[in-house]
Amino acid sequence: MISFSQVSKRYPGGHRALHDVSFTVETGELVFVCGPSGAGKSTLLKLLVAMERPTSGNIIVNGQNVGALKPRAIPFLRRNFGLVVQDHKLLYDRNVYENVALPLRILGYPEKGAARRVRAALDKVGLLKHERALPITLSGGEQQRLCIARAIVHRPRILVADEPTGNLDAEYGAAIGELIRALHQVGVTIIIATHDQTLLAQLAPRVIALKDGKLAA
Repeated sequence: MISFSQVSKRYPGGHRALHDVSFTVETGELVFVCGPSGAGKSTLLKLLVAMERPTSGNIIVNGQNVGALKPRAIPFLRRNFGLVVQDHKLLYDRNVYENVALPLRILGYPEKGAARRVRAALDKVGLLKHERALPITLSGGEQQRLCIARAIVHRPRILVADEPTGNLDAEYGAAIGELIRALHQVGVTIIIATHDQTLLAQLAPRVIALKDGKLAA
């Protein structure tokens, strides 16, 4: 279970990104975080995976207080997550296959089993034929799909995605929607920040709405 309890985040300079936000997400839920640009959606996701620390309040993930974790404990927390971020954070000196394989190597998977998982993940996002290409040679949409493949390859318990269909055309956006549906059906907890009304209609998730850093609905 995930719980935000009176969570606020104020950045240096005084900008308040979140204010007194409280909600829970049960194991296996599919949740969209919605709201206009600047509402605090990306900040909320960064707090959840300990990329940022809350100014006040508590964030609990499977019994752990994320905001109080020591730096050395954060990599262990993140093993529970598949993470899709807007700036991709791909390794541009490694090819598509190696980018997707990285989480499995960190977790110590044997190479043979890892290869099957990597190619299955690339096939799901339509990139198998590009496995030897460097990320820099891919389009923005292809890089987005590569990031999604990397996020799901280790079969995470929780998928956290910031605008996962933001750079995709309608066809691939719908395909990623069906992939998200399939993950949800096997019990993955999914939290997505998005403006994508088509994806919202396709998946009919529970919605957490933010406005000016506050919980609106």
